Amino acid sequence: MAVKVYERILDLFEAEGIKTLFGIPDPNFVHLFHAAEQRGWDVVAPHHEECAGFMADAVWRMTGKPGLCIGTLGPGLANLAGAMMCAKVENSPVIFLGGQRARITEQRVRRGRIQFVSQIPLLAPSVKYAASIEYADQSDEIVREALRSAQTGTPGPAYIEYPAHVIQQELDVPAPLPPQAYRVVNQGASAQMVDKAVELIRKADRPILLVGHAVQCARAGESVEALAKLVNCPVIQTSGGTAFIKGIEDRTFPYGFSPSAVEAVVASDLCIAIGTELGEPVHYGKGRHWSANDANRKWICVELDPKAIGVNRPIDAPLVGDLRAIVPQLVEALKDSPRPASPDLDGWVSRDAARIAELAETAPAQTPVHTARFVVEATKAFPADGILVRDGGATVIFQWTYSQAKPHDVIWNQNFGHIGTGLPYAVGASVADGRNRPVMLLTSDSSFMFHIAELETAARLCLPLVCVVGVDYQWGLEVGVYKRTFGQGSLETGVHWSKDVRFDKIAEGFGCHGEYVERGEDIGPAIERAYASGKVGVIHVPIDPKVNSEEMPSYDEFRTWYAEGTQ
Repeated sequence: MAVKVYERILDLFEAEGIKTLFGIPDPNFVHLFHAAEQRGWDVVAPHHEECAGFMADAVWRMTGKPGLCIGTLGPGLANLAGAMMCAKVENSPVIFLGGQRARITEQRVRRGRIQFVSQIPLLAPSVKYAASIEYADQSDEIVREALRSAQTGTPGPAYIEYPAHVIQQELDVPAPLPPQAYRVVNQGASAQMVDKAVELIRKADRPILLVGHAVQCARAGESVEALAKLVNCPVIQTSGGTAFIKGIEDRTFPYGFSPSAVEAVVASDLCIAIGTELGEPVHYGKGRHWSANDANRKWICVELDPKAIGVNRPIDAPLVGDLRAIVPQLVEALKDSPRPASPDLDGWVSRDAARIAELAETAPAQTPVHTARFVVEATKAFPADGILVRDGGATVIFQWTYSQAKPHDVIWNQNFGHIGTGLPYAVGASVADGRNRPVMLLTSDSSFMFHIAELETAARLCLPLVCVVGVDYQWGLEVGVYKRTFGQGSLETGVHWSKDVRFDKIAEGFGCHGEYVERGEDIGPAIERAYASGKVGVIHVPIDPKVNSEEMPSYDEFRTWYAEGTQ
């Protein structure tokens, strides 16, 4: 059948189940945007191309399918570059499409060419695969290679460029291939290694599951829940894997920030690591809380990239492949012989529940609002079926300790530490979810101002989103560094701004619902009113700048992530 290149590009992504597109259309690809909308795609135009990348990243986190975004040639691609680098570090298979001038421009010696730069050499270091569709009949092989590269081994982004002279050419091509016809799909582990893992599980006295970010992205909660119940053990969250799996919320504890998690780790004689790189935030699985009992602990690791096995620590039973296939293999092998409960499981569960309740009770009540109270009251009002998006520096550290909610979807930028992602993540997550479930963005003023224009995007799309913004008019983490480095009362250069900013008023200017709340006990009712308004909501909450920069809970634990070569 004869189709235009831009139509074929859409066909190839539809074969992968992708029908969501983010970007700002310009003359290079208005035909592609137009065709996508006619086909019933979700086509979202943000106000900044970097946000298009972050929104596409959120689609991956919510669906387990690659996100797709587009940037115009030159400045659009420059804007996307930050999102590319972020996707690379966050292991997100976002496909970035970029326009380019007709290829005759590439070899010109003339000076003064308008809106032209050779883009691939600039972008290639930030992606797993970069290529240009130089000829129309390369469309299939290049798009497939991008999708293959993005989803093989450790996931990551890919970049495809299409020069202006190619995008509207015609092709005579058959129907696109399904994913399994050109790449590995749902790869399971070998029977021999599954048997070894099952043997280790049956011999263990105090096993634990260590659950990372990839479990949420792969939408593998149901099978991991089944495994946790068969092994009958605690579930330890990495700092990236902070979403709670439905059905095992009570036995799930954050690594390093819950005494129950620390006790379970120290006592464990087997760790089943699923969807985690075993990186700095978990001390490579061998330092800090792991070290005392390291010689007596066995390791099972479910890992998509074989090159990652054994890099950070030795693994006794590496299960190489897609966790969406491997975890069901373990469940099937164990289903007829569930283990008895780990000896201290009930105690860890009750003590962690008491810890969370005590934090809610003891969080200081004051004006300006203490950041702990800000987090407690906001998360108490979090909708049970909601999507939680985190952003910020100090406020996120308070969230790890004081959160009262156990959401099944948590989205935040953990590996790269890129603040300002929260609002575009919230937009992308809601679009991916079908704009149905309530979304809460819990953030700070410093992060919220990065991409505040996307409030208009959220309002235009009528998203069920409430942004709760802790406002201290400063870079809280950086103020803390000044104080620790130079002492109280020292000059704090470049970390404060005007106290005239009112986010509730800005929100109203974008057509959103805005409220200004000065007392902790008023945060929850304000959130409820915002959801009830039917508009995107923004709650402006002044928080204590001294608290936010000096009293971050478990900050010493957080600093252990950076022990090598930094602080």
